[in-house]
Amino acid sequence: MKSCKNLEKIQPLDALKEIACRAREKGKKIALANGIFDILHVGHVRYLQEARQTGDILIVGINSDTSAFRIKGEGRPIMNEVERAEILASLSCVDYVTVFGEDDAVDLILALKPDFHCKGTDYTEETVPERDAVKSYGGKVCITGDSKAHSTRDLISKILKRDITSIH
Repeated sequence: MKSCKNLEKIQPLDALKEIACRAREKGKKIALANGIFDILHVGHVRYLQEARQTGDILIVGINSDTSAFRIKGEGRPIMNEVERAEILASLSCVDYVTVFGEDDAVDLILALKPDFHCKGTDYTEETVPERDAVKSYGGKVCITGDSKAHSTRDLISKILKRDITSIH
């Protein structure tokens, strides 16, 4: 059974712009994290939990199926954008989820103007692709999560190498 509360967290960009505006009027700080989140793993969870700690509200932007394919290539994403959004919305650290179609989050950032743009530890503040967009309005880039010891690619590879017929 689907949780209505969780599905209400999934919003289009226009609605999130209004939500962010109202939150700012109340003095709240907005954090934005983004990614593909193809197969959710502990690295994703740690990244999002720490991103949530940077602001009062955490919005997560997920790449659409089309942009995930452009970025990751054939066979990706494993799960479609609707399922990925629903899974992320079920996390207590995530306040809102939206899907975006570009390969980077520049347009999303310029539309929402989050106080904090959070990226995982596979980046530095200097290598974040959206850094200039964040700096253009006075936002701050934050690196969150644990060391990049987990990846969806490695998880897929591990699954493919297993002989599942021997697992009981």
